[in-house]
Amino acid sequence: MSAIVLLLLGLAGMALGYLFYSRFIAQRIFKLDPDFRTPAHEFEDGIDFVPTNRFVLWGHHFTSVAGAAPIVGPAIAVIWGWLPAFLWVVFGTIFFAGVHDMGAIWASVRNRAKSVGALTGDVVGRRARSLFMIVIFLVLLMVNAVFGVVIARLLVGNPGAVVPVWGAIAVALVIGQLIYRRLLPLGLVSVLGVIALYALIYVGPQVPVSLPDSTFGLSANASWILLLFLYAAIASVLPVWMLLQPRDYINGLQLFVGLILIYAAVLIVNPAIVAPALNTDLPPGTPSLIPLLFVTIACGAISGFHGLVASGTTSKQLARETDARFVGYFGGIGEGALSLASIILATAGFASLADWQAVYHAFGQGGEAAFVNGGARILEQGIGISAEVSATMLTVMAALFAGTTMDTGLRLQRYIFQEWGEIYQIKWMGKALPATLLAVGTCLVLAFGAGGADGSGGLLIWPLFGTTNQLLAGLTLLVITLMLIQRQRPARYTAIPLAFLLVMTLLGLLLQLRSFFIDKNWFLFGLGSVVLVAAVLVALECVAALRRSRQVAP
Repeated sequence: MSAIVLLLLGLAGMALGYLFYSRFIAQRIFKLDPDFRTPAHEFEDGIDFVPTNRFVLWGHHFTSVAGAAPIVGPAIAVIWGWLPAFLWVVFGTIFFAGVHDMGAIWASVRNRAKSVGALTGDVVGRRARSLFMIVIFLVLLMVNAVFGVVIARLLVGNPGAVVPVWGAIAVALVIGQLIYRRLLPLGLVSVLGVIALYALIYVGPQVPVSLPDSTFGLSANASWILLLFLYAAIASVLPVWMLLQPRDYINGLQLFVGLILIYAAVLIVNPAIVAPALNTDLPPGTPSLIPLLFVTIACGAISGFHGLVASGTTSKQLARETDARFVGYFGGIGEGALSLASIILATAGFASLADWQAVYHAFGQGGEAAFVNGGARILEQGIGISAEVSATMLTVMAALFAGTTMDTGLRLQRYIFQEWGEIYQIKWMGKALPATLLAVGTCLVLAFGAGGADGSGGLLIWPLFGTTNQLLAGLTLLVITLMLIQRQRPARYTAIPLAFLLVMTLLGLLLQLRSFFIDKNWFLFGLGSVVLVAAVLVALECVAALRRSRQVAP
């Protein structure tokens, strides 16, 4: 099987989805209105509410939602063979992710840019809102605590990535000034930003940076985690145009350059996909493809975290409601394209089937290492970039995505505390600084309280991320569907993905609970049970709200 065939089929499918399906959903279902006054204009404050160029906002939305998940998830899921992962990524992007992201932005913009949790209170009811926000808080806690660990390990394991990862922050600060203070043309600023970023990637391996093995009794890994949270806390309270927006924008451009290089290398080398289409020789202990495929690949098909970003930061910066199609749906396309590259590199970046099987000898293997190593091999053969620089470039790509997700995740967690302060009339919690300290504090308590001096406590609850995240996506679709029904518009375009996702995710969660019970892992069993009960109760509240709306409808 030629990797070129897979590449062209996947890109063609997603392009058609954007050109035709997204236009239909935007115009006929959500009825996006270019004259609607968005919250970015209505509440403009120069900090969180900032009307933004749609290309810049696309960069923010896409890189915030991407993280490392669209790379890691598909690179793990190919253990079942490349075909199931390919089909889920392509069709999931077209019919699930794009509609979900665009719908979450639309729902939030039509409700004063409220988060999906808060607007649940308006659409469904206060009890559902409280339950939903528990699920949201857990997802954000998992993302922030775990991504801190992931980035720290990348920096410890790849000292050459330290300069480009931290240097990108300085580049972003300059880019923000050039766009908003110097008012330079966006095209010129974009070129300067990309050149600066790739210059850092070139310099990084020549100036590796490592922290001491022990600083005040903390390992290098733990020291990086503390520095990352200190940075994220500062970033989360700065005006979005100063760091968050430009950092995400140039990272989005970096992705395009990286994807162009990867796709060009694939077209030149034309590597064969050595992995089987359907793997019938699965390693012992590999879970069943159904339902776990739809939980393992989240970002790149559909992800609940997208709804948090769409209704958390993106909706506050949307200049025109019609931009939701480009920012939201095309953001999903960007993730799908990245996941497609991950599938190709993790199945065609090996010399033989035996080499591939040696890596994929157990479930959970492959992942980011398969993406980086396979990509470095193809880039060296196709473009002539040395394996060392290629590996650094791909590592930096993963680390920057994880970093931008952590930036936005901590800001969103701050919003959650502020909304709780507003809901329960706790005035001090509604302020930015105390809410930020609470957000960082809960993450650090999990990281160091549960994980010890190494700071890896977030990994303890990570096994629940996939199912909790996908439940969140289903519940977001549930709220959007309810809004459409209340407006007497066709709802099957969100209801069908919703039904499929809820069934698969609930099955996955039940299987996980059974596994936790057998292993006597009472912590994860209890936490998973809380998530399951909360999700079921929110769904029941939505059904009740739907009945009420039908009773009052003319």
